[in-house]
Formats: sequence, C-alpha cells, structure tokens
Amino acid sequence: MEVPSIQTSKLYAAFVICGLVWAALQTYIIHSFGFLWFTAATDGLLSSILLSCACWLINNNLRYYQPGKGSYINLFIWCVALGGICTAGCRYLLPLINTDQIYTGFLAQSLTIRFFTDFLAIGWMAMISLLWFSQLDQKETLKRKTEAEQLAREAELYNLRQQLQPHFLFNSLNSINALIGFKPDEARRMIHQLSDFLRGTLKKDDQLQVSLTEELAHLNLYLDIEKVRFGHRLQTEISCDPKCGSAILPSMLLQPLVENAIKFGLYDTIGEVTVSIRGEIEDGYLNLMVQNPYDPQTSKPKKGTGFGLRGVQRRLYLLYARNDLMETHASDDLYTTIIKIPQL
Repeated sequence: MEVPSIQTSKLYAAFVICGLVWAALQTYIIHSFGFLWFTAATDGLLSSILLSCACWLINNNLRYYQPGKGSYINLFIWCVALGGICTAGCRYLLPLINTDQIYTGFLAQSLTIRFFTDFLAIGWMAMISLLWFSQLDQKETLKRKTEAEQLAREAELYNLRQQLQPHFLFNSLNSINALIGFKPDEARRMIHQLSDFLRGTLKKDDQLQVSLTEELAHLNLYLDIEKVRFGHRLQTEISCDPKCGSAILPSMLLQPLVENAIKFGLYDTIGEVTVSIRGEIEDGYLNLMVQNPYDPQTSKPKKGTGFGLRGVQRRLYLLYARNDLMETHASDDLYTTIIKIPQL
C-alpha cells in the first residue's frame, strides 16, 4: 500500500516533533534527580533517537504488512524486541558518553522502567499505525470498488445503447430495399437520413448527458426515417416548454420510447397515427411524456414490455439509483409513457 507523499511528510514531521518532546520530557525528569543538564540532555536525546528509530521501524513495517486476525502475537513480539533493543542501546551507549559512577548506577537501576516505557511507547505507535494504515487501506479498497462499479455501470449502459440499434437498422435496410424498385429517390433520401442518424449516434456514444435540444434534434433524424417507412400514416407532435431546451437527460433516451410508441401505434393498424411528445420542467425534474393511440384488442400493451422500455428503465436506475423515474399508463385507447429526469 502506497502512502501519498504529503501524508508521508506529515508523518515524518510528527516523528520529529514527538521525538523532541520525548527528549525534552526525559531530560527534565533526569535533571530533577540531581544530574547536570548536559548529562540529562545526553540521556534524553539518545533515548529519544533510539525510541524514534524503533517507532519508525514498526510504523514502516505496518505500512506494507498488516497482521491478520489471530496473528497479533507477532506484533506483540516485535514491540517487546524493539523495546529491549532500545533499553540495551541506552545501557551500553550512554556509559561511553558519561562515565560517572553515580549516573552509571542510576542507569542500571532504571533499565526496567526504561524497558516498560519504551515498550508502551512502541506499542502505542504500533496501534496508531495499525489503525491509520487500515483506514487508508479501506479507503483505497472503497475507491477501487467504486471505480470498478462505475466501469461496470458504464459498460452496461453502453451495451444497452448498442442493443437499441440493430432491429431499427434492419427495419430501415429492409425499407430501403423495398423502396429501391419503385421509389429510388425515396430510397436514396432514406440512405442519407440513415447515414446522418448513425453518424449522430456514434458521436453521442461518448456522451452520457445531453441537452433536450440535442436529443430532439437526433430524435427528428430517427422520425424522418420512420416517416419514409410509414409515409402519411405516421404523424408526430412535439410540444416542449421553452425552458426545457437546456435541460439535461441521458443521451438517446427518447428514441426507444418513441420507437415503442410507433410499434404499438402503427404495427396493428392501417390508419393515421399521431405520436405526441411533451416536455416540461416541474419541481426540479424534466418530465417527458410520449403518447400514442393503440387498439386494446390487438396491441394489449403491458407495463414494461419490450426491450426498449426495460432498457430505458434499467438505464435510469443505473444513472440515478431509482426505480420510480418511469411509469406507463394504458387508458382511453392511449398508451402513455412518462419519464422524470432529475435536474441537479
């Protein structure tokens, strides 16, 4: 686990400050026993250096290795060993600096208390380091999990968008094939429209959110193609509040709703059918309603039927983590789909 450089710098600064405080405190305590300031300062400084090195070692060890459950005994042994090394260092190094017999006797008598003091200090450092690096590890794990979930969500959204195209493309190509024989001009116009539509789709694949104005412009390309297929039988009405133009929604969200309306409205009838699209801003939501007439005896639409509506509902859940942003109604020979897009 890698610790950010800023946090590492703060950690080293904390070591230095704590070491100086420890040295000052021990110097004062030893001086209170009647020893000279030089003797007390030498003792405090050397003890602090040894203890700081031991604390740095245990901290650095826990940065890269964290004991699992049941293996804390190893950490305890480490603390005991480091405490013993610090005590031994004072025992054999301090007499080399100060050979005064009174001080040497004081040093020998204080080894036990020095050991337990060093052990407790190192133990505290081990506990703090364990908690600190565990927290950092949890944050890093959560970050990776969030990024993985986001990538999976984006992949699923991309897959959903891609699944909306094939059947529409096949229908369009079949229509072009049918028009080539007796209406070649219409076939050529439809090819150009299909080309513009697919080009726009490729551009929008990388866009997660678009304005309603952009979405309607792309939707009109789709409707132009469908109008070539169905001729005068397909009529559309688009009525949106002027405030809706800059509202944001997921790209290519309206097409499957309109495609569903055309499917239920025209496939089982031979007369003219009007598909209406309305939009308004209300209570922080962009409300979009797609409405089409249907014959309840032949169409029998059901809530959430078809991949188009299921795909839209799934996309809304993936983007907003809510299942209440889409609803469908069938009444008075009208099939209505309503979606609400939160405007953050």
